[in-house]
Amino acid sequence: MTTQEEENLWNSMLISLKEKGGTRLPTNKSMIIIGDKESGKTTLVAKLQGIDDLTKGIGLEYAYIDIRDEYKEDHTKLNVWVQDGNPKYSFLLKFALSEKNFKNTSIMFVVSMKTPWNIMDQLESWATLLQDYIDSLPIPSEELLEYRQKCIKKWNEYTEENIGEKNGLWEHALGEGVLTRNLGIDVIIVVTMTDYISILEKENDFKDEHFDYIQQSIRKFCLQYGASLFYTSAKEDKNCDLLYKFLTHKIYNFPFKTPALIVEKDAVFIPSGWDSMKKISILYDNLQTIRHDEFYNSVISKVITRKALTKDHEVQAEDEQIFLNKQLGLLNQSAGQQSAIGIPRQDSVMRSLTGVSKPGERRMSLTSQGQGSPTKKIDPVKSNNTATPGEGVLANFFNSLLHKKSNQSPIPTKTTGELSGSKSLSFDHPTDYPTEYPTDAAAELDKLAKKSLNITSSTLNETNNVRGEKSNSTSLMDQSSSDC
Repeated sequence: MTTQEEENLWNSMLISLKEKGGTRLPTNKSMIIIGDKESGKTTLVAKLQGIDDLTKGIGLEYAYIDIRDEYKEDHTKLNVWVQDGNPKYSFLLKFALSEKNFKNTSIMFVVSMKTPWNIMDQLESWATLLQDYIDSLPIPSEELLEYRQKCIKKWNEYTEENIGEKNGLWEHALGEGVLTRNLGIDVIIVVTMTDYISILEKENDFKDEHFDYIQQSIRKFCLQYGASLFYTSAKEDKNCDLLYKFLTHKIYNFPFKTPALIVEKDAVFIPSGWDSMKKISILYDNLQTIRHDEFYNSVISKVITRKALTKDHEVQAEDEQIFLNKQLGLLNQSAGQQSAIGIPRQDSVMRSLTGVSKPGERRMSLTSQGQGSPTKKIDPVKSNNTATPGEGVLANFFNSLLHKKSNQSPIPTKTTGELSGSKSLSFDHPTDYPTEYPTDAAAELDKLAKKSLNITSSTLNETNNVRGEKSNSTSLMDQSSSDC
C-alpha cells in the first residue's frame, strides 16, 4: 500500500468518526417552565424525571431530564429551569434565557385545573412578561425574524399545506388567529391536575359545556403563539409519558406518531400545527347556555372554597352543686394552711369572728359611710388587697352569678362596713333578689343566704358567750383584787 493510499484511508476513517460523532444528541438544549405557585410545576418535573422525591426552591430552580436514544445507544440531559411563581423573581430569567441560547430553548407554560378561573389570566400575564423580556434581549432583528420564520415552518410542516419558499424565507397562508403573537420560540401549554374535573362537577356544579368553554379558550390562546396543548394528571398518570415523548420529538427530533386527542376531556393533546379555528368551532355546538365569545371570568367565575371545619369537642357543663363544693373545699384548704403555719384565721366573706352586725345596723353603717349604693359591685382586686385570698375567690364567684346576663340589670348587693379590716357581702332578705333572674341561681343564693344567717347567728351566740365568760372572769379577778 502506497503512502498516498494510507493517507486516504486515515482521512476516510477520521471523516467517518467525525460524522458519527456529529450524530450524538446535543447537550445544550434547555426548557424553561413558567407558571403560578401551586400550579404543579415541581410535580410535573418530578414525573418527567421519573422520581417521587419532590424538592421545592425559591427564585429560579434548576433540574434536568434524562433523554435516551435506545436505537443509537446515546443519552443526554435536557436542562430544565423552573421559574418561581412570584412575578417579582422574573428578573432571574436572564440566567435561563439569553441571546446566546435563545435558539436552543423551549418554553412551557403551566396552569392548573384546580383553579380554572385563573387559567386565562395566568397565561396572558406570563406570556406578556415573556414577550417583554424577549424584546429586551439584544438579538438582532434579522436573527429574530429568522427564529420566527422557523416557528412558521414547524407549524406548517405538520399540515403540509400552503408552503412555498422564496429567498430562504417561508411564505405561507396561515389560518385565522395562527401565530399572531410569534415569539420565535417553541411554546407548550400544560394544564395540570385534570383529576379536579370530577371534583368541580360534583362540588361546584360544573357541566360539560363549562369544560368545553375552557378548552376552546385555551386552544385559541395556543393558536396565537403556535403552541402545543397537553392536559395532564400526575395523580392519575394521564398524558405524562406522552408529554415526555413529545418533548424528545420537538427538541431532539425523535419519532412521534401519536395523533391529536380530543375525546377525553381530562386527557386532551393537540400538537402544534394541527388545530384551527374551524376545528375549535366544533365545541360551540356543545355550549347551550354559554356564548363562546363571552368574557372568560364571567363564565368561569371564582369559587370560594370553605375549608372543612374541625369539629369541636363537646364540653359537658359541670353541675352547680359540684362546683360550689369544690369552691368550699378550696376555702377550707386555704384556712387549714393558714392555721398550720400559725396565721390567725381571718373572716371570710360570709363569716366574721368578731361578730356580725344586724341588718339594720349594716344599713345605718353604709349610710353613714356613703357606701349604700344598691348596685355597688365588689372589687375583687381591692378585696384581695385588703382581705384574705378566699374573699377574692368568692367575690369573683358571686359577681359572675350576679352579672351573668348583660341584658338584665345586676342584682342589688349590699356591703357591710369594715369588720376587722375586711369587707363582707350579705343580703337582707331572700326577697331582695330580682325575680327575673333564673330560679336556679336565685335558689342557690337563697340557700347561701340562709346558711349565712344561720352561721352568723351561731357565730354571734358563740361570740356573746365568749364575751360573757370573759366578763365573768374579769369580774372575779377584780373582786379578788379588792379582797386582797
